[in-house]
Amino acid sequence: MWLPVSLNRPLVWAALAALPACIWLPDATLRLVAVVVVALGGWDAYRQLRRQRQRLELAQSALALTSDAMAISDAHNRVLAINPAFTEITGFTAAEIQGRTLESLAAPRHDKAFYQKFWNTLKSTGRWEGEMWNRRKPGDEYPEWLKVRAVTDRRGEITHFIHLFTDISAQKAREHDLRRIGYEDPLTGLPNRRRLHDLMASRLRHLRAGESLDIALIDIDGLKSVNDSLGVEQGDRLLARFAQRLAGYVAGSVVGRLGGDEFMVIRTTTFDDHDKWIAALREHMSRPFEVDDHSLRLGLTIGSCRAPEDGRDSGILFQRLESALYGAKRLGRNHSLRFRPALDQQDSPQLALVSDLREALISGDQLELHFQTQHASQSGETVGMEALLRWRHPQQGMISPAHFIPLAERHGLMAELGTWVIEKACAQQAHWRHSGMPALTIWVNISALQLFQGDLEAQLASCLKRYQLSPWQIGLELTESVLLDERAGDMAPRLEALRQQGYQIAIDDFGTGYSSLGYLKRLPVDKIKLDRAFIRELPHDQADAAIVTAVLAMARGMGLEVIAEGVETQQQCQFLIDAGCPIVQGYYFARPQPADELEQRLSAARELL
Repeated sequence: MWLPVSLNRPLVWAALAALPACIWLPDATLRLVAVVVVALGGWDAYRQLRRQRQRLELAQSALALTSDAMAISDAHNRVLAINPAFTEITGFTAAEIQGRTLESLAAPRHDKAFYQKFWNTLKSTGRWEGEMWNRRKPGDEYPEWLKVRAVTDRRGEITHFIHLFTDISAQKAREHDLRRIGYEDPLTGLPNRRRLHDLMASRLRHLRAGESLDIALIDIDGLKSVNDSLGVEQGDRLLARFAQRLAGYVAGSVVGRLGGDEFMVIRTTTFDDHDKWIAALREHMSRPFEVDDHSLRLGLTIGSCRAPEDGRDSGILFQRLESALYGAKRLGRNHSLRFRPALDQQDSPQLALVSDLREALISGDQLELHFQTQHASQSGETVGMEALLRWRHPQQGMISPAHFIPLAERHGLMAELGTWVIEKACAQQAHWRHSGMPALTIWVNISALQLFQGDLEAQLASCLKRYQLSPWQIGLELTESVLLDERAGDMAPRLEALRQQGYQIAIDDFGTGYSSLGYLKRLPVDKIKLDRAFIRELPHDQADAAIVTAVLAMARGMGLEVIAEGVETQQQCQFLIDAGCPIVQGYYFARPQPADELEQRLSAARELL
């Protein structure tokens, strides 16, 4: 390989000047001096050549290591050289692509105006950066993030282009999945609760004179018995077939799945036949389903309403649909009930509180997060904390979560509350990180609705990106009741995906469900939180002591960490230490505190060290 030698070095110039003198100078001494000068100049030129060769080899090695593809083209955009990543991404080798224009790889997704703007920007500014679609050697199209720089000579004329790009197919796929998860039920492909809200609001806005909306909320009776007898996979298959039959029967209407065994139908109509429509819907959907050589006839509980008679706001209509459904459930299984004002009056005190809770979610200034720290049982060192939701009502003061959480679950507010908690916990974690607080995981409770409505993953990803957090900084606590909720389906793949991303997963209130051991074996979890009911009577209650000891032994055998909740006395803590429980949480070490008080306590403790 020929490499140019810089002529800006004095020794090289002196050697060139002395070269003729080696022959023509008459004096031998002078000729010897000239030879020495030529030798020194030659040595300097050799050093330059070796240094330039090393630089070139280093540059080539760096290009070979980078995962970004690079191509160098001439002024006509014909390829002169590529790096290995180019071949890895596109499939073209250097011999196959050399001399071809890079335009020949372009996918036919961009119009003429796009390329005109591309070249105008590149030639006027000397650079361009953006998303572009190209084709690989087999012909499949892919998106790339492309950076192009123009290289000019001394006169300002473009001589070469340097192209640097990365394949963003995986990133685009993730973005698509996040959008889909946010608005689509993953099992059936139907709109989820969030999307149903939007679709109902749209239909209400576009109602014409003489038109009404018939809305039905359908709950499948006894789906859990199907899962127990035939398995969760067959239960999911049944749900998918139910969704297909329902969508086919009410073609032209909106059909969605709120989660689990609840479906919704929204029909625009000019007929006043609401009750007849519900009866026909029930009759059609109650026909047998054939699943795994079994003929299954489903019972259906239906709550319904009609707009605009029963309301013109989608939020109010959702609330009234739920009131009708729960009213139908109070009558027993396999009943239908249309909303009537008496249902509102029957629940009027609770509905007033639900309305206040909706207002609190909108304003955001009544809800608070308190934090209870978790401690190493032997040393007392703080090792984590749990975020606990509190509601400070402007008139009623602090309202117990035991009172407002069930209302939120019943009236479809649990997902919004869960979203608020995750957002605030991430914001607080980011604040503490920049304030020099100890690096501790904040554990948040996840509701069943957040799981089976499908937007938990999207929200977590969005919050972590916004606040620049790592997954380990937010832990996810799921109660056994959530894991046993038949509406959630098989949670193992989703929990495993979250765990692979770096989130820690714990089962809360362990021991209160009836399938704890089976779920522990199947689900990917890191920790179990032993329910306070087993701690309260320690160490005197022999049954509780035996249960706690057995759970700790089982957890050690399965490689799980145990957190004991509700530890309030030194005797309880000592029993747990002796039994080998590593982490405790409760009033013995700390009560739940607002963020500023906790920050002061941890800062004071740190100053004492």
